[in-house]
Amino acid sequence: MGTEQGMEYEAPAHEVVVKSFWMDRHEVTVAEFGAFVSATGYQTDAETLGWSGAFNPKTKRWEKTKGADWRHPEGPGSYTAENEPVCQISWNDAAAYAKWAGKRLPTEAEWEYAARGGLVQAKYSWGNDLRPNGKPVANWWQGRFPNQDSGEDGFKGRAPVESFAPNGYGLYEMTGNVWEWCADWYADDYYQRSSENDPQGADNGSERAIRGGSWMCAENFCTNYRVAARSHATPDSGLNNLGFRCVRDK
Repeated sequence: MGTEQGMEYEAPAHEVVVKSFWMDRHEVTVAEFGAFVSATGYQTDAETLGWSGAFNPKTKRWEKTKGADWRHPEGPGSYTAENEPVCQISWNDAAAYAKWAGKRLPTEAEWEYAARGGLVQAKYSWGNDLRPNGKPVANWWQGRFPNQDSGEDGFKGRAPVESFAPNGYGLYEMTGNVWEWCADWYADDYYQRSSENDPQGADNGSERAIRGGSWMCAENFCTNYRVAARSHATPDSGLNNLGFRCVRDK
């Protein structure tokens, strides 16, 4: 887990053991989250607040967007397909869905183990070449962010789940598309004191870990499509490039 070839908070590379678990083969979709809302009447944090954060490709800026929520990720009038990963979902929302579904959110250790797909210390979930055979194999931003997105991978923005080949464990879009919430409280220095056995993250904190990067990661910005990359957000955060997937114990 981790890397010596990245940011300080991604180091050191260290061995950990995780128990066996099942993981969703793809990110939770709009349709799946909609079934949860229909069954429970749940209201997301973004809906309660009346706004959420959204990147606006026209202004090339993040903006506080009134009316942005899981049904309308970029605000009123915006659209998302039912087979796209649901976004504008806070950690609180994701945890509520997972509990309803009889599952839970993955730890950072479980997420990284799954994302590696059996490869040892590879840079990406498919190997060490960002563009195998000269082509992108995940949904990330091709071009110079934020000014130009060529859409070389076939998408400008979110892609339907299972749009790209799975990794070695049969998991889709562990790289890019939308960031994914993990169960852990986030701490920059957690790897300095991490347990070797089934690490659960920091004991407390103000932000939760997110992993995997998104459609907004580019070669000149973010580069969090690397499998060891880590980031974080407050538990009530919703963004139009942030979603989740679940796990359950064997």
